[in-house]
Amino acid sequence: MKAKKALLIVDVQNDFCPGGALAVPQGDKVVAVINKYIKSFYKEKLPIFASRDWHPVRIKHFKDFGGVWPAHCLQNTRGAAFHPQLKLPKETILLYKGMDPGKDSYSVFQAEDTSGMGFLKFLHLLGVAELYICGLATDYCVKSSVLDALKNGFKVKLLTDAIKGVDIKPGDSEKAIKEMVKKGVKKVIFKNIGDKL
Repeated sequence: MKAKKALLIVDVQNDFCPGGALAVPQGDKVVAVINKYIKSFYKEKLPIFASRDWHPVRIKHFKDFGGVWPAHCLQNTRGAAFHPQLKLPKETILLYKGMDPGKDSYSVFQAEDTSGMGFLKFLHLLGVAELYICGLATDYCVKSSVLDALKNGFKVKLLTDAIKGVDIKPGDSEKAIKEMVKKGVKKVIFKNIGDKL
């Protein structure tokens, strides 16, 4: 039996796109490409996951409470909503992270659905062995999620045409990609996969 693949879309939310509270430069440019991946995975009836930061107002992740980031992706705000052009099918499994006021949660492996089921449990239940990962931001939540996926024994394809980084220090994203590749990630772009899932 063919090992099952799944698509993971990381944090493509308004606050991480131009005009948002913590905008990733050109963060919105990934949306059209991600929609193509969604279409391919949906056609093959493969699982699609979409994560989002879902922060309470007070959390040590934010500058005001000792963290490094401005307030962003507050629960039930426009900033926390997915980018309006992201075409998520209704079957998409939505995952929420960053709800614990005492923790920085960058990795989707720290996320859960509304019933409290964790991402890893979902992957095991669905028999997923390989993850195709895209979204925002390359040098933070994408990187953390990729490294956790590898640590947990998954094969990982990084969709390099569908990620963008924050680059607080110039070159952070490039460095993050090199680190992921060194740990065993394969870089792919849509042209190489297309419908060949």
